[in-house]
Order: sequence, then C-alpha cells, then structure tokens
Amino acid sequence: MIVKFIGAHLLTSVVFLPLVGAVVVLALPSRWKRAIWSLALLFSLAVLGLAVLIFVRVGGSGEFALTEIHSWIPGVNIRYHLGADGASSLFILLVAFLVPAALLASIPEIGNRIKAFCALLLVVETGMIGVFSALDGFLFYIFWEVVLIPMCFIIGIWGSGSRWAVAIKFLIFTMAGSVLMLVAILYCGTQTGSFDFIDWYAHRFGATQQLWLFGAFALAFAIKLPLIGLHSWLPDAHTEAPTAGSVLLAGVLLKMGAYGFFRLALPLFPVAAVQFQTVLFVLAVAGIIGGALLALVQTDIKRLIAYSSISHMGFVMLGLAALNQTSVAGALVLVASHGLITGTLFILSGALYSRSHTRAIADFGGVARAAPMFSVVFIVMALASLGLPGLANFAGEFLVLLGAFQVRTVLAGIGIGGVILSATYMLWLVHRLFFGRPRLKDRASLPDMGLREYAIVVPMVALVVAIGVAPNLLLSRVQKSAGVFVRLAGRAELTAGNTKVRSHPRESGDPVVASGFPLPRE
Repeated sequence: MIVKFIGAHLLTSVVFLPLVGAVVVLALPSRWKRAIWSLALLFSLAVLGLAVLIFVRVGGSGEFALTEIHSWIPGVNIRYHLGADGASSLFILLVAFLVPAALLASIPEIGNRIKAFCALLLVVETGMIGVFSALDGFLFYIFWEVVLIPMCFIIGIWGSGSRWAVAIKFLIFTMAGSVLMLVAILYCGTQTGSFDFIDWYAHRFGATQQLWLFGAFALAFAIKLPLIGLHSWLPDAHTEAPTAGSVLLAGVLLKMGAYGFFRLALPLFPVAAVQFQTVLFVLAVAGIIGGALLALVQTDIKRLIAYSSISHMGFVMLGLAALNQTSVAGALVLVASHGLITGTLFILSGALYSRSHTRAIADFGGVARAAPMFSVVFIVMALASLGLPGLANFAGEFLVLLGAFQVRTVLAGIGIGGVILSATYMLWLVHRLFFGRPRLKDRASLPDMGLREYAIVVPMVALVVAIGVAPNLLLSRVQKSAGVFVRLAGRAELTAGNTKVRSHPRESGDPVVASGFPLPRE
C-alpha cells in the first residue's frame, strides 16, 4: 500500500517524507544517538532515491509533470497543487543530494541535542523541496517560511561565535522580504481569483501593477539570492553556522532566490522585466565583481567561500536577466554545479576546522604534505569553483556570458572580470593552505580523510567532473524549461493602447516549446 501511494503521489512523498523522518527521530530517546543519526540518514537517502526517480520521470520536459491538484481552501480558491518540470526536478535533486552529505559531515561537530538537530534539518529539507514543487502561491509561501525558522535555530544553537546575533540578522532580513512577497501573493490572488501559478501566468496584469508586483517579489528573492547591497547577512551566517547550515545556505537557500526569479518574478511580469533589465544587469555585474573583490581580502576560509558565493550567484542573476534561452539554461546549470561545488568546499572547510580548531588562512600551510588526499579533493573543488574547463562551473558560466553578450555587451564584458578575480582568490587560498611550510607545528600532523569523508566527497567529485565533461547531462533537462521561461518573459504586453513589446530580440533558432503555461489571449 505504501509503495502504491508513493507511486501515485511521488511529489507529495518526496516533500513530506523528511517531515515523517523528523517525527520518527523526535520519538526516539535522546540517548540513542547512533540510531538517531542512522534513521535521519536513512530517511534522507530515501528522499534522494525518490528525487532521482522524479528527475528521471520528468526528463527534460518544459511542462509540469507528476502534478497533484486538490482543493484545499475552496472559499478563496487555494489548492494543494504540486508539479515539476525539468528545471524544478533539478532543484529537488540538488536538495536531496546535499542533505545526506550535510548530515554525514555534521557527525563530529554536533555533540549535544543530536535529536533536535536531525529533526530540524529534515524539516528544512521538507520546506526546500516544497518550494521547488509548489504551484500555488499560498502553498509556495508556506514552504518558503518553513525553511526559515528551523534554519535560524540551526545557526543559533549549533553555530559558533555570535551565533544568535547572526541567526536573528538572518531572520530579520529574510522575513522583511517575505512580508513583501506575501502582500504580492495576496494581491495576485485577489486579482485573478486564484492562487494557482497557472492562472497567474494566464492573467494580463496591467503595466503599473506589474512594476509594483515585480518590486515586491524581486526584493524577497534578491535578499535570498543575495544581490549585492542586500548580502550583509550572508557572510556572517556562513561563518557562524555549523557545517550543515553552511552547506544548505550556499547549496540551496541562495538557489531559492534564483528559483523565485525564474518561476515567478520575471515570467509573471514581463513589462517589469523589460523596465528593470538594465538594473538587474548592473546589480548582477556588481555582485560578480564586488563579491570577488571582497573574497580577495578575507582572512577566514568560510568567509572567503561565502563571498565567492555572492560572486557566482551574480552570474546566475546575469543569466536570468538576459532573458534568452542560452543564458537562462546556463544559469540553471550553474545553480546545480555551484551548489555541489560550494557545498563540498564548506564541508571540507568544516573538516579542516575540526582538525585544527581554526579557520584563519594564515594559520595553515603545508597541508598537502600531511593530508594529500584531502588536499587533492579541495584543490579539485577550488579549480571547479574558478571555472576551469572540464569541471562543472565552466559550462554554466560560459553559456551565461554568451547569452548576456547578446543583450548587454559592455556589462557582460565587465562581468568577465569576475572569472579572473575568481581564479585569483581561489589560487591564493590554495597556495596559502596547502603549500609552503606549516606555520604552526600542530598543522604538520593533520590527519588525512577517513571513510566517512570519502563517502561524502567521492560522489561530489564524480558529479562535478561528469557535469564538466558532459554538461548536456543537465542542459538537456533544462533547455525546454528555459524556452518556456523565455516565451513567458518575452511577452511584455503594455496594456495601455494594447501595445506589444518584446523584452529582447528573440534568439535565432529558439525552439517553440510546448509550455504547459497558457499565455494571455490577445
């Protein structure tokens, strides 16, 4: 019966299985530490299995598949509506892949309250997968908020330094954006008589409405992404969070902002997408360059990786803002590759801290002699992060820049500077950490990787190499979704005078994709 239910309700199962796991974990006695870790890991691996099945079954579809629609609050036309296309199935798989890695990486550093930690992490997983599956605005908002509170407690309870101040800062920033998003969701619901994304896509919002609604949605997503100027919560949160918190913050939570722009802000409000395109380009390029420059001056390993995330997410925003299929597909591929690479770098930096009890770059040197396999994995991920051809980030960044050049050549050209700066700070980090003489005596005896760490990083390295060598593994899954996005964001209809304006020149050769999203009637 359970297998039959899962087969018929695959998305519901993958969304709520982590929540079931959290309840089971909370029911166990606190002294059963090994059983708690094992059960939490088992549930997360089961979720990964379902996510792989969803990824395979959805394929490269640009339409929503595996949909589940049930009336929930009929008085206001709120429905329990889930669905996944090629892009969202990739986001779901990324979440499912990173959570068990985060759990395994946390074993050495979570000494107390293991039961609460595992339960909160599984609740966060439900929220993240729910965000990428929801096709109803009210449901989307609930899942968005479900992520926030557990993550705040993960940072505040198991973080380091001024962890509660950082957790509250993270909470305030994110909730400020969420309130604006809630207002926009309520307005869209009242205007269309529905909270369903499909109905929103089909509705013709007025030009002025689009500008205000876009502003509300975009600010919420820009904080989460984060765009430069709204990023101050991110380095602090990464630095003080435990390893699992840093992995999920960089690997998934930032991607929720990108997903919001991809699924809602840009395709729903194409007039605003046209009006704000240059602004988004400028902010994206400022994030690319500014994040890289800030990374260059960091003395803490985790802060350097955190600022590198701001730079890389600038590339993602650049790709989405270009509004053409090449750049959008590149941005989606970059989301997945960056999640894997940066998640692994945070796991490795956490492992280095657990061995040495310091994150100061100046305290290291000569680690390659003491821990050669650890060093090899870290260097491979650092090279992937800087965009080395043959590793995962390269294809995404190349396609983003290629598409962006077609729209804003000068700004895209400036953005290339981020690639150079990325190579600079990553190679500087590698040199300081792994080569030269050990700066402190106890650094010379750092242990190399153990079996648990191999279990975490070997699949990560394999995927990073596979995506780099054969990027079509992901491109084939997101091309049609990117095409649908371009069609929706490219229908900038100015209601006044029924004037129709394209948001950008259509790419020659863009395929006509069966969108599954009803476009407004002329």
